Amino acid sequence: MLKKELLDILACPKCKGDLDYDRKKNRLSCKKCRLRFSVIDEDIPDMLLEDAEKF
Repeated sequence: MLKKELLDILACPKCKGDLDYDRKKNRLSCKKCRLRFSVIDEDIPDMLLEDAEKF
């Protein structure tokens, strides 16, 4: 689970927009770019564009 302090500073690496955090699925989503970013080992966000999943 990501800490609030980290969630407050994270932004989409593509558009620099806000990210939504899904606590149950432990992933971050950018609605503007329609990209999902996974969270590794419960607290490390994978923010690489090449690893992002489109939705």
